[in-house]
Amino acid sequence: MTTNTSIRPATADASSTDTHAALRLITCGSVDDGKSTLIGRLLVDSKAVLQDHLAGVQRKGETDLALLTDGLSAEREQGITIDVAYRYFSTESRKFIIGDAPGHEQYTRNMVTAASSADAAVVLVDATKLTWQDPSLALLPQTRRHSLLLKLLRVPSVVFAVNKLDAVADSTLAFAHVRAALQRFAEAAGVPVTAVVPVSALKGWNVVDRPAEVGWCGYQGPALLELLEGLPVTPTDVGLPLALPVQWVEKFSSSSDTSQGRRIFWGRVAAGKATPGLPVRIMPNGQSAKIAQVLNHVRTPGNVAAGHSAGIVLDREVDVSRGDWLLAEAIESTTTPARSISATVAWLDDEPLVPGRVYWALHGHRWVKAKVKRVVHRLDIHTLQEEAADRLDPNAIGLIELALQEPLATLPFSNARALGSMVLVDTATHKTAGAVLVEQASA
Repeated sequence: MTTNTSIRPATADASSTDTHAALRLITCGSVDDGKSTLIGRLLVDSKAVLQDHLAGVQRKGETDLALLTDGLSAEREQGITIDVAYRYFSTESRKFIIGDAPGHEQYTRNMVTAASSADAAVVLVDATKLTWQDPSLALLPQTRRHSLLLKLLRVPSVVFAVNKLDAVADSTLAFAHVRAALQRFAEAAGVPVTAVVPVSALKGWNVVDRPAEVGWCGYQGPALLELLEGLPVTPTDVGLPLALPVQWVEKFSSSSDTSQGRRIFWGRVAAGKATPGLPVRIMPNGQSAKIAQVLNHVRTPGNVAAGHSAGIVLDREVDVSRGDWLLAEAIESTTTPARSISATVAWLDDEPLVPGRVYWALHGHRWVKAKVKRVVHRLDIHTLQEEAADRLDPNAIGLIELALQEPLATLPFSNARALGSMVLVDTATHKTAGAVLVEQASA
């Protein structure tokens, strides 16, 4: 039986579109497109860097902005970004948590990790690497791959920043041709594009302040930082029925007046709102109960919404363990415990994905064995066509079928992020092998 996919997230409330809340932002794109330099420029020009820190990133008498984010010794030695580096800064109107994702293809897994929790992404495009004189120019593979991953991971705001326009002979023509190529690709791939902005991270043009030349590159919009200050945070799935993955089971003594001696089931609310009196079902064992009390992260009774940690006390003793899910009956009725899953996967392992391989699947806090039944197709990032395939090579994106050793309560990722996502982990090396986004599930 195929799961019912009728549940849809409700329209985000005012708090979910708050443009004053901290924005989780990542920069991504191809190698040496200027991601680290752009972040450095944002930090310096917004006066978020102390003078002694700035003095520590001097090379041959000049400030190397990329060193403000490339903190690993291997990154500084090679001049590349390897791991995701997070920096925190604020302006008069907004706080930012910004991550510098690596551009090398072999570190795509790091980019996926950063994008999975991002509110917005800036995809850097180096105009000097493209045949910018050609109106039908082709984008770099990693630009396309990162943009497709942002779409798959439901990052709501994607900004393309065309960089290094100070280094081309005709910046206006270059920006026009690159912008047209990005718009063609985004339309064909269904990537939600907020804006395409011309910048020079090295010179600081149109990054924090608008350039002195009015209409530089034929662009009349805001500077990049001004644009980012107005982006919304990712809406939480508050409009869905309750879903909470149990992370920790706490046993209190009978003398405790906090839980009347009952166990407390702690976890971060993945969807909906935890409220006393709500009927829930424990998945996958199917037992039912009602919520007797809800505690927030400081153990104060009250309702707790998606995105926040909660302790749940049930009205009766039932078998609940780490890895189980507490689901409201409204969502449980559409969620069949599934042993067979069809899913889109971003393959991150160095070894290819082939049918017959067995991995650990992590769904919420539950680990189960998962066997690859077949590879349905892979996505050609150049043509955006689905091609028949019998394997997925590293960094490929494709559709696969998984057979699970134990049933999992899932919904399509397009309907519920937490219930529709999992990761595959190699059983021998314990490396994260793939990011899985559920399309369909059956018992």
